[in-house]
Amino acid sequence: MKRESRTVDRSHQDDSPQRHLPLVDLLVDTRAELFALAISSGLRVLTTMLEADRTAICGARYAHQPDRVASRAGTVPSAVVLGGRKVTIRRPRVRADGQEVPLPTFRTMAEEDPLNRRVVEQMLVGVATRQYARSLEPIPSTVASRGTSKSAVSRRFVAKTRAQLAAWQAAPLEGLDLVGLVLDGVHVGEHCLIVALGIAADGQKHALGLWEGATENATVCQSLLANLQSRGLRTDRSLLVILDGSKALRKAVRDTFGDVALVQRCQVHKLRNVLDHLPERQRPWVKATLQRAYRNTDVAPARRLLLDLVRRLETDHPSAAESVREGLDETLTVLGLHLSEALRRSLVTTNAAESLISRTRQVKRNVKRWRGGQMVVRWVAAGVLEAVKGFRRLKGYKAMPQLVAALRTRDQQLGLVRDAEKVA
Repeated sequence: MKRESRTVDRSHQDDSPQRHLPLVDLLVDTRAELFALAISSGLRVLTTMLEADRTAICGARYAHQPDRVASRAGTVPSAVVLGGRKVTIRRPRVRADGQEVPLPTFRTMAEEDPLNRRVVEQMLVGVATRQYARSLEPIPSTVASRGTSKSAVSRRFVAKTRAQLAAWQAAPLEGLDLVGLVLDGVHVGEHCLIVALGIAADGQKHALGLWEGATENATVCQSLLANLQSRGLRTDRSLLVILDGSKALRKAVRDTFGDVALVQRCQVHKLRNVLDHLPERQRPWVKATLQRAYRNTDVAPARRLLLDLVRRLETDHPSAAESVREGLDETLTVLGLHLSEALRRSLVTTNAAESLISRTRQVKRNVKRWRGGQMVVRWVAAGVLEAVKGFRRLKGYKAMPQLVAALRTRDQQLGLVRDAEKVA
C-alpha cells in the first residue's frame, strides 16, 4: 500500500510577524505612573496641611479679625524629606512681629533625622554611596529633589553614625542585671577593636561597647573595662568573663575585677592554638582528646585527660604541650558550675561575640579604604547596633537561674554579699 505523504504544505500560512501584547512595558509604565501619582498626591496633601496650619495661625483668608496676631507672607521654596530624599515645595509663610513663624507640619516634615536614618539603613544593607539614588523609589521628573549625591549621603552617614556611637558609649548600665561578659577582638585594617557583650540573668544579650587600638594590648582592654565600669558595670560581685586566648585581655580583667571575675577561656580558641603547634598527622587524635575532655560534665576527669595529653606531647611536641598547659584550669571553669548541657556549650566559647563581629564584616564589605581609626569605630559600631536588632536570648537560657545561683554562692564564699542582699 502506498503511504500517504505527511509533508505539511506551508504555502497557505501567514508569513506576517506574530503579534504580542507589551505586558512588561505596560507593567513598567503602570508602576512608574503609580509612583508618580503617589508622589504628586502626597505633595498635594502636604501643601493642604501646610495651608491649614497657616489658616489656624492667621485665620481665614480675607476675613477681618481685629485680634489677628500673625499675617500671611506669600510662599517660599523649601525642602521636605520624602522617600529618602529632599523634595522642593512652595511653603506658605507666616510672619508675626517681624519674625518668621514656623508651621508645625513643615517642622516635622523638614526634620533631617528620618533622612539620616534612611541613609544609614541603605548603607548597612550594602548600598554604595554612588548607588544611593538608584535604590530609592522614582519620582516624577517635574519634582525637584536633592540630597542623594555621593557626598551628601556620605556626610549624613558620618553624622548619624557618630551620634549613634556617642549615645551608645554613654548609655548607662545600672539597669542591666549582668552575670556574664564576653570580650573578643576584631582587626580592621591596621586597627584592632575590642568588643564587649553582656549576658543578663534572663539570658538576654546586650552589646555594651567597643574600644579601638593598634593592637589587642592591655591598655586598650583596660580602657574599655574602665568605660564600662564608669557607666555602671558592677565589679563588687562575681561575674563570669569569657575570653579568647589573649593575655592582654586576661591582665585587664584581673586588674579591673580582681578575684570577682570568674574567667572562662574559649575552648575553640584553645583548640586552634594547640593544633597550630602540631603537624597534620598528629592533629586528629589530639583534637579528639581535647574535645573529649571539654565534653565532660565534671572538672576532675576533664583535667586528668588534659594532663595526660600534656605528658604525651611533652617529648615530641613541647610547644603544643605548653599550649595545653597554659590556662588549663580556666578552660574548664564552666564545668565546675554544674550547668545544663545547652547553657554550658554557650558559655565555654566566645561564639556569641564572634557572631556579633561577623555581622560587622558584612556591613563594612563595601569599604575599600579606611581613613583613620574614627571611621573604623563608626562603621564597626554601626554593624554592632544593626546586629543588636536581631539578638535572641542565649541558647540554654532556661537554665540561667543555675548560673545565677552558682555566682551568688561564690559571692558568699568570697565574702562579697552585702547586708542588704543578705536580708533580701
